[in-house]
Amino acid sequence: MKKSLITFILLLLAGLMAQAQTNHRTISVDVAQEHGKMNTMFKECIGAGRANEGLRADWQQQLMTVKKECDFKYIRFHGILTDDMGIYKEDHDGNPQYNFMYVDALFDFLLSIDITPFVELGFMPKDLASGEETIFWWEGNVTPPKDYDKWGDLIKSLVQHFTDRYGEEEVKKWYFEVWNEPNLVPAFWTGSQKEYFKLYKYAAEAVKSVCADYPVGGPATAGAAWESEMIEFCKKKNVPLDFISTHSYGVDVGFLDEFGNNGTRLSKNDMAVSQDVIQSRKEISESSMPDLELHYTEWSSSYTPSDPLHDSYHEAAFILNKIKQIGDAATSMSYWVFTDIFEEAGPRFTPFHGGFGLMNTQGIKKPAYHAYALMNQLGETELENTDKASWACKNDEGSVQLLLWDYTHTLPDSINNQDYYNNDLPAKGKGVVDLKVKGLTTGTYSLKIHKVGYRCTDAYTAYSDLGSPDQLSKKQVDLLKEMTNESLVSTEIIKIGTDGTYTSELKMRENDVYFIDIEKL
Repeated sequence: MKKSLITFILLLLAGLMAQAQTNHRTISVDVAQEHGKMNTMFKECIGAGRANEGLRADWQQQLMTVKKECDFKYIRFHGILTDDMGIYKEDHDGNPQYNFMYVDALFDFLLSIDITPFVELGFMPKDLASGEETIFWWEGNVTPPKDYDKWGDLIKSLVQHFTDRYGEEEVKKWYFEVWNEPNLVPAFWTGSQKEYFKLYKYAAEAVKSVCADYPVGGPATAGAAWESEMIEFCKKKNVPLDFISTHSYGVDVGFLDEFGNNGTRLSKNDMAVSQDVIQSRKEISESSMPDLELHYTEWSSSYTPSDPLHDSYHEAAFILNKIKQIGDAATSMSYWVFTDIFEEAGPRFTPFHGGFGLMNTQGIKKPAYHAYALMNQLGETELENTDKASWACKNDEGSVQLLLWDYTHTLPDSINNQDYYNNDLPAKGKGVVDLKVKGLTTGTYSLKIHKVGYRCTDAYTAYSDLGSPDQLSKKQVDLLKEMTNESLVSTEIIKIGTDGTYTSELKMRENDVYFIDIEKL
């Protein structure tokens, strides 16, 4: 009996020891071991809904905050040519008339806060359209032009206007992308692939007729489609092409679902999204134009603005995991989008509805926002690091930053995102992370720890605690902002001795994100 009990205890201890080893993760870096310049493709571009929304004061206020804390360089949105921007009409004799005043107001603002336009050329002005088919509440016309010469003239006049207003050297920094997701027929385009290529040809040649150095590209497809065909067409027909653009989302199936009625499911595939990007880079590298830039002008966990995953704390770790996996395969990864001021399905009636945004309509920061704000705090030089779910960086002032996370897919089988991520979802423990930073100079440092996760900078769960009201009072908005504006959880002063080593231990839960800032004083 005693022998059996001893055997049982030994087996139990062995199991606990094995579990402890399994749940221990080590991140060890040396300040002297540099990997190279930190790749900042994650903040090259950010998305927004449509141009007309950019004329709103609250949209502009949110973008200024996002620029300050996340430092996106470019912004892309739909609808610059749509009728609510008043850019094109024809007189009774069919003569084109142009009006750039609304576009000027928007672009003047963007440039005033140091954000560069990534210009999506679409959709079709009503007077130039060959049909009446539209998409979204704001009725973007998705038909080919009735007259391709007039289409080319419109694009040339617009680009010439930009040049006259902002100068050639400024506009050389811009990108011109032709249309949006023309492979989703008839949702975004009622023509064929052949007709899209014709649309592209006229637009690209119009852009280049103003200045040969202005970058133009496409096909801006959903699901990484038409890339090889696009390159082959442009090469064969001698049509200008400076970059490939396309989109990817982290759900297994889907088409277009602005209301979230069909139900989406986060993919179990750990390489969702990132495998598309890597494959796109491979297709370009093996093509007749191997040096083309690759811009993913839309990406996120889900393609519908009615997916509670976007609001959930899970989204922050998802974002970081994808960006890390992609590495240098993409020139830019434009997250879709920065704000829930986004009206494809019309004005939304609740403050948290699964919108795409990094911030909700009232400017409350979601966990996704903090993923970008924390990446933006990483230093200029990346350190050698074998851990696949972290970055270690340093800056010229001798400070070191560690950004680490756990990404765990927790969605149960046969349950949609819409029925899961809108619940209170406590995070399970994932063990301990042992941190070790070597090579620090002796002296005094400020140690700041930021955290994002379940009930930590977790806007949606805090909103649920309020009873998920359909409308928020000003007091409730202020409370949620106070709880989520800042991810900083602790600050202390530490001393680094002659061994130049900092060590720490962090308890990690599912989909936790930590940022450790060791700042030399």
